[in-house]
Amino acid sequence: MDRAKQMLEPTGSDTEIVNQILVLPHRANIEPSFYEDFALRGIRVDRVEAGLVACSLKVPARLTDSTGNLSPGAIVNLVDEVGSALIYKPGLPMNVSVNMSVSFVSSATVNDELGVTSRLLGRNGNLVTAVVVIKKKGTEEIVAEGRHTIFCKHASKI
Repeated sequence: MDRAKQMLEPTGSDTEIVNQILVLPHRANIEPSFYEDFALRGIRVDRVEAGLVACSLKVPARLTDSTGNLSPGAIVNLVDEVGSALIYKPGLPMNVSVNMSVSFVSSATVNDELGVTSRLLGRNGNLVTAVVVIKKKGTEEIVAEGRHTIFCKHASKI
């Protein structure tokens, strides 16, 4: 545990940079959170239809790991967010992810253009499952494929 803490502590010039970061309290439903701005900035929604959401993203440096590849965490986040966007309905209670699995097939690097497509796989009561595929545009090489199951509490009809 101490080693993990030591690895996360900023050193030297990093301390100066970290101290300059201003994180204001989040005003829900008024502005994006730090997380949304950091993780989702730059994603473009290309197409939305029943059972399908198609997006594109040019890989930014902020979402890469130490080897220069799109980080696994960023990939899982894309599966989560684009999979959830498929079933989001304003005014209904928040949906909850109950299962997510991601297969990492190849890598993507800074400035690679990616297509992120979420398709409805099926519904069973309050459970909805989506399949999310992340591909490099142009080559159609699959970067990752995920399955995302979400619990949706629908509004009462009474």
